[in-house]
Order: sequence, then structure tokens, then C-alpha cells
Amino acid sequence: MLRRHGRLIIGGGLFLGALIYFAWLAFQGSTVYYLTVDEIREQGSAAYGVQNRVSGRLVAESFEREPQGTLASFALADEGGQYTLPTQYDGIVPDLFFNEHSEIIAEGSYGPDGVFHADQVIVKCPSKYASLPETETQPDYSVAGGETS
Repeated sequence: MLRRHGRLIIGGGLFLGALIYFAWLAFQGSTVYYLTVDEIREQGSAAYGVQNRVSGRLVAESFEREPQGTLASFALADEGGQYTLPTQYDGIVPDLFFNEHSEIIAEGSYGPDGVFHADQVIVKCPSKYASLPETETQPDYSVAGGETS
């Protein structure tokens, strides 16, 4: 009887250990840090080939797409616009890509050629979270009769 329970406890421990190990692997693979344009440029050769996410704004007039293809080239700039990062992406660019108020997050790796090779492009649109300037008025959501819900 004790041998049977011992085997069950050992088997359960191995199963639980395997679950924890696979959960740890999944978590490690999904954690990618966001870097700014100047941070990835400062890393230099240490960043080559390492999977990263880079956050920046699209440099106006820098977007180019190969004719008859999906390879796009553009530049990302840091907040101050002091540093730019040449970026390439092979795929369909999201619809909001050309919005001047959107922030672009490119996931991929920085190459020795000085170009960030993106595997995925995500466009964040912070404008819907920004408050209106004080000169603009808030929309009137009142119901007929002057009462608000």
C-alpha cells in the first residue's frame, strides 16, 4: 500500500514539475522588453540578433514600399526626434500606420547593417486617451429635457 502511494506521489510531483517547467518556458518566450530608439542604438553590437520591441514615432516622409511587394522601409524616431532608427518590415502594414499621432512598436531584431528588421508591427493610438485641449468643448451627452444619464 505504501509503495503504491509513493509511486503516486512521485508521479504527481513529476507531473507538477513538468507543468511548472513548461509554464516558465512559455513566460520566458513571451517577455520582450520595450526599448526606445536611442536605447537600442546605444546598445550597438550587443543588440545584434536579439529579439526586442522598439517604440518610436514614424518619421514623416520616410515610408517606402517595394513596388509589387510587401517589403516596407521606414524610420522610427525617439520622443525628441534626436535619434532615428532605419526599420524594415516584410508584411501588411496596419491601417493606422500613417496616423501622425500614433506610436509604432516594431518587434524584431537589430542587425549589424544598422537596420531594425521587424517581424511584427503594432500601432498604438494614444490620441483616444489624451484629454482635449482646454479650447475645445466636451460633447453634450444630455438627454432631451436637460437631464443626463
